[in-house]
Amino acid sequence: MSQSTSRAAPYAPIRVLVVEDEPITADAHAAYVGRVPGFLHVGTAHDGAAALRLAGQLDAAGTPVDLLLLDMNLPDLHGLDVGRRMRAAGHAVDIIAITAVRELPVVRRAISVGVVQYLIKPFTFAAFAERLEHYRVYRQTLAGSGGPASQAAVDEALAALRAPVARPLPKGLSAGTLESIREFLRGRTGAVSAAEVTDAVGVSRVTARRYLEHLAETGEVSRSARYGTPGRPENEYRWTG
Repeated sequence: MSQSTSRAAPYAPIRVLVVEDEPITADAHAAYVGRVPGFLHVGTAHDGAAALRLAGQLDAAGTPVDLLLLDMNLPDLHGLDVGRRMRAAGHAVDIIAITAVRELPVVRRAISVGVVQYLIKPFTFAAFAERLEHYRVYRQTLAGSGGPASQAAVDEALAALRAPVARPLPKGLSAGTLESIREFLRGRTGAVSAAEVTDAVGVSRVTARRYLEHLAETGEVSRSARYGTPGRPENEYRWTG
């Protein structure tokens, strides 16, 4: 298993059902779940009917699904319909929408069917892990309150769904240098190369590339190939954070 972004929690694993019609994408999401401590992939469904059937089987076996990773565009049902039918069938499951659908009416209606997070494709593993970490803290905050939840516990749990999750930097990266590179990127309207970061921040090109790749992995910059320069194309990076 890959190294965690945070330590595993002393709670029962959160049981996750992946609902995604593209097999390769579904396998990738299942693998991502396996990389985040505190989560357990319990099945994959490639359409809405299969998701409802599998959720029912797991409920009947006494191993209910806690969290649905749900695509909105499925071959048979819209993701919103899957969420509504889950509720109507009595499944106490939360939903993280993982979809390319960006229309605001869909986003608004998603909340009414139990969507607690909305992750737009494409995304990095870091963005995926952050949503799951938010959800884990949310569940544990409510579970830790015991009995009826206080207003403070409810506020804290809901805030956990939105608050950024602090993660240690990869070995060899400095928080100060990273912030200097962030500041440089924020001030640029276009994309930059590792060579330009080298000149601006005063680090080697290899070091600049490491920091830029880290920012690309966390989703703070977008990465694309820069053509029209001598030799093979180099990557360029554009601030998105």
